[in-house]
Amino acid sequence: MSIKVVIFDMGGVLVRTEDTAPRAALGLRFGKRYTELDQIFFGNKSSLRASRGEISAREHMQYVMRTLDLPETDKSIDDFVDEFFLGDKVDGEIIDYIQSLRPRYKTVMLSNAWDNLRKILVNKWKIADAFDEVFISAEMGLAKPDPKIYEMVIEKLSIAPEECVFIDDFIENIEAARKLGMHGIHFQDKDVAMAELRELLES
Repeated sequence: MSIKVVIFDMGGVLVRTEDTAPRAALGLRFGKRYTELDQIFFGNKSSLRASRGEISAREHMQYVMRTLDLPETDKSIDDFVDEFFLGDKVDGEIIDYIQSLRPRYKTVMLSNAWDNLRKILVNKWKIADAFDEVFISAEMGLAKPDPKIYEMVIEKLSIAPEECVFIDDFIENIEAARKLGMHGIHFQDKDVAMAELRELLES
């Protein structure tokens, strides 16, 4: 069965932290190591709840600000987020490749993300138009690697699992997709992952 849909994760694949220095410097201001600040921002129950749409991105950021003893105003949150992501870059080369896949393949994004991602994709990164469909966990009420989120995507796209390939930087997300019959590529090295994708699409 030939592949019809190519599904990309966002964070760690299309947008990656290329320079860790700004985030490390931000952490030092609060006496936190890079990994500790990352945990406060991403690796906790509040962040997971925001990824499932149980709380808003703003509510999660209020938690982050309280944890760091910072003001919870919109400006303070915006300034903190801008500094936190200062070293993150959109991979324009991969975006160009995704656009080149159309119309032969349907291009899709599936991201564990908060309810503000769609606005960021459109207004800040300006990459939403590279995709035929964008699936955001907060809007779906589920997060990877829950099998139901993949089933929802497959149903919405009206395809068989074997007709899609999924690229993600977390192996547990890839393993969950493969269990449903989807093709999976674990994104660890950009060149290796993209070569694997090209080979799969050409086979």
